[in-house]
Amino acid sequence: MRTHAVAQHTGTDPGQCDATAVRTVNGARAYVLLDGIGRREATHRWACAAARQIAGAAARRGDAAAGLRHVYNLHREDAAHYGSEHKAAAVVAVKAPGRPLTVAWCGDARAYLMQRGIAVRLTEDHNKRRVYPPTATYPYGGNRNHITSCLGSDATDEDRQRQYGHPAIESTTRKITGPCRLLLASDGAYEPHEDARHCLFTECDGDELIPTVRDLVDLAVDTAVKTSRSLDPNRVYADNATALLADLTP
Repeated sequence: MRTHAVAQHTGTDPGQCDATAVRTVNGARAYVLLDGIGRREATHRWACAAARQIAGAAARRGDAAAGLRHVYNLHREDAAHYGSEHKAAAVVAVKAPGRPLTVAWCGDARAYLMQRGIAVRLTEDHNKRRVYPPTATYPYGGNRNHITSCLGSDATDEDRQRQYGHPAIESTTRKITGPCRLLLASDGAYEPHEDARHCLFTECDGDELIPTVRDLVDLAVDTAVKTSRSLDPNRVYADNATALLADLTP
């Protein structure tokens, strides 16, 4: 029986630079989503390879943070010596039987846990909206699309902490007490739903994973198009949208 499904949509962009990967090692299953920065085919190929690399590293270690950090450091060393041609926001989750769910991220790709009728957000965005939150004087805060950490950067945890007030990689752990669903999503997949105040739990609560995640992504793109058209008919836009939906058990 299928326990996870992925859906992607290019939005109004000509290319797709998001990538996902799933890997199981000794019962530990790693789920990975990368939101590649840019629109080049070379970035997409890099993101696909990096997603597989992270999934393997995280599954072998049985821990999301250890796997992401291992691969982040490999790319950081390359970037420090040779410069970085490709970058991506990354989120990874690892679940092993009888063990808590671990989640790690760099950038603004998100993880949600669907349980008891609500979507619980597990990640906190690495972007300038977090660094400069909305205030009464500046109701929109910082630019939410300007990310402050990513795979492919040469920054250390200390660099990012000093500059933006958060490390390059963050992580969390969540005990799974019953059947639930995990959602990993790029900003193109979650932002339109969030802006339109859609209930993510409802959107992810379909009986079958494939049509459910496909509808989630399609609705995100349709919503982004309608919203942008209402603001400026000459600048209709929807970002790449990618989502991975998985059924989890304790």
